[in-house]
Amino acid sequence: MTGASLHRPLPLADVPHWDLVCDVAVVGFGAAGACAALAARENGAAVMLFERNAGSGGASGLSGGEIYVGGGSPVQKAAGFDDDVADFAAYLKAAGGPCVDVAKCDLYAREAVAHFAWLQAQGVPYRGNYLPGKHIEPTDDSTLIWSGSEAAAPYVDQARPAPRGHVVQHMGWGGGRTLMDRLDARVRAVGVDVRCNARVVSLVADGVAIVGLVVRMDNQLFHVRAMGGVVLASGGFVMNEDMRRRYCPDTFRINDPIGDKDDGAGILMGMGAGGDAIHMEQFFTTCPWTIPESHAQGVFVNVAGQRFINEDCYHGRVSRAAVDQPGGRVYLLLDNARFQQPPDFARMSIAGTGDSWEEVEAELGMATGTLSATMAVYNRHAAEGRDPLFDKRPPMLVPLDQGPFVALELNFQTSYFSFFTLGGLATNTDGVVLDRGGAPVRGLYAAGRCTSGLPAWGHGYASGLSLADCTFFGRQAGAAAARHMTGHG
Repeated sequence: MTGASLHRPLPLADVPHWDLVCDVAVVGFGAAGACAALAARENGAAVMLFERNAGSGGASGLSGGEIYVGGGSPVQKAAGFDDDVADFAAYLKAAGGPCVDVAKCDLYAREAVAHFAWLQAQGVPYRGNYLPGKHIEPTDDSTLIWSGSEAAAPYVDQARPAPRGHVVQHMGWGGGRTLMDRLDARVRAVGVDVRCNARVVSLVADGVAIVGLVVRMDNQLFHVRAMGGVVLASGGFVMNEDMRRRYCPDTFRINDPIGDKDDGAGILMGMGAGGDAIHMEQFFTTCPWTIPESHAQGVFVNVAGQRFINEDCYHGRVSRAAVDQPGGRVYLLLDNARFQQPPDFARMSIAGTGDSWEEVEAELGMATGTLSATMAVYNRHAAEGRDPLFDKRPPMLVPLDQGPFVALELNFQTSYFSFFTLGGLATNTDGVVLDRGGAPVRGLYAAGRCTSGLPAWGHGYASGLSLADCTFFGRQAGAAAARHMTGHG
């Protein structure tokens, strides 16, 4: 069995016998794997789901439980927001930036409302109310929030803005566990054969087609025949430092990875089977500076005293642009009217104060006439209700002219910049893994953070895109694998 490896499939000829047989094998019991298993069962497949941990969850279980849904959901309509499919699709494509998958954006935009209804049918609860304001997550069990840059430039001019973050009903932060508990219960109720403490160590290939898995359970290797195919749903690679150094080295500027086992195993298996890995340099990051909301009325500058973003956009977009700045830190500038003590977990410190921006500039050790000039230009235009440099909009666009003034330091190495990877296997809208020529890898499917999906570009991320991507395209992959088993895929 020396041939069993994440990096190359075990040849069928080296399989001594099949220990287990199913129609569809799913690797990973996060939201992507759960939804893939449910969709495969809905299409008549006998499903086995393998999870290396003792139970379900993965990165989905650690999340806020927020799913990005637009195009006119019942919750949006009840709150008075007329969001249509065209605007939703336009926003998804803009947020995908240079990494956008147009076909996935168009398909999800058309199907998102039906997908939301499907989640509810699986038992995922939603209160159904709208929470106005700027939030990372609701602190109560509210549903609908603004969770991206919909109302900020440049997106506000490309698609009519609407709130699209749909948060599972859960008191406080961390609703991902509630989401996973409901999906877990449903997966078991429909008869999926769930095997936990089961680590997949290799795919099995018959020539170029994937036909099964090698799984370690109870310290033994089991050979699993998957008649319709294998769905990889094992997460990204944020916990694999070797992969990060090779593919996503900018993440070493920050120090708080978010993930479970996310070691890239599914990506490596897919690559070993001939799949293409794309946009591997992309990552999401945030330092939660939007608590309190008034801090979005502040101004961000780099160590040279220069602005670099319109501060009214999504907190992850601001943080991702911040990490691109030189010098290892950025500063959030506030006046006395806007300053509130940041939460302790943000690990943001006061780096400079003064009765004028010139005094703050001096305390920060910046060259004379840098930060002070930035703030003079900003305040002059903000008083006129415009921002010609970055197009920040009211009500977040206000002059910072009520001293004393303060500069909060966001240090890339010591402040809380959480992050996870976005790159992964190339797949089509059915979740089929594609090779470097764009051809399908037969019998192999993938979903979630081991693929490059809707949240493909770190600078355009919105909260809820990952769970939207993994739940919807998990369903697509599971259904496609089931159809392949019956010869209809």
